[in-house]
Amino acid sequence: MDCLKSLMPCLAILLLVSMISFSEAKELGIGGKKSKWEVPSSPDKYNKWAQSKRFQIGDAIVLKYDGKIDSVLQVSEGNFKSCIKSNPIQSYNDGNTKITLDKSGPFYFISGADGHCEKGQKVEITVMSEKHHHHPDAPAPSPAEDHHHAPAPAPKKSGGGNGLKAGFMGGLVAVVMAIMAFV
Repeated sequence: MDCLKSLMPCLAILLLVSMISFSEAKELGIGGKKSKWEVPSSPDKYNKWAQSKRFQIGDAIVLKYDGKIDSVLQVSEGNFKSCIKSNPIQSYNDGNTKITLDKSGPFYFISGADGHCEKGQKVEITVMSEKHHHHPDAPAPSPAEDHHHAPAPAPKKSGGGNGLKAGFMGGLVAVVMAIMAFV
């Protein structure tokens, strides 16, 4: 019995560390692993990519481009739709821009190079509210949907490690609960 009592603090710390490590913010390269911030081959490439993700507060997007000829502008929704570059909310031109998504709701980014936004070099990223749970394989809600009244879509089943993580966490919780019942 004394052995179990001495294990409790260790198991509690293990549980806490596990929960923190599985909820870490992530960095995503815009458009995918090998993508650069450039005029896309398809005008809706970046938005299709963004709609396939579930962005959380604290996640970051990384944009790589030639800072001598291009830039990234965070703009309002109206300026996004019309590709208006004047009065951006934020402007970046370092060629390797990392933007942390610090609140829920939509973020709008366009290229600062002449004519690029009109050719599809723009992206709308919707960050989920804190009440939604993160599941990286689940599709993000469509920007046209009313996110505040509709429930988040159910996560897709996948053969990846996410089920393993959930199983591990559930098993760990069960072990801690069983030990606590004996103490």
